[in-house]
Amino acid sequence: MPATATVVGALLGLGTQLYSNALRKLPYMRHPWEHLLGMGLGAIFVNQLVKWDEKLKEDLDKMLVKAKAANERRYFDDDED
Repeated sequence: MPATATVVGALLGLGTQLYSNALRKLPYMRHPWEHLLGMGLGAIFVNQLVKWDEKLKEDLDKMLVKAKAANERRYFDDDED
């Protein structure tokens, strides 16, 4: 999974730089270091996005467990009184 995210991010960064040069009607590979920078930033961005998504899922699962426990206490514990 991390390799896929890295490749997708690198392609996103490269595509963004190529698109930027095309819009300005410049040669596609005008400054190659900008392409490397874009690929690196894209890879970092997508990897952080994947980490954030995993953390978000974990936090959601914790919140759902807490909500389920609160609902069970609220509706099932009151019947015992």
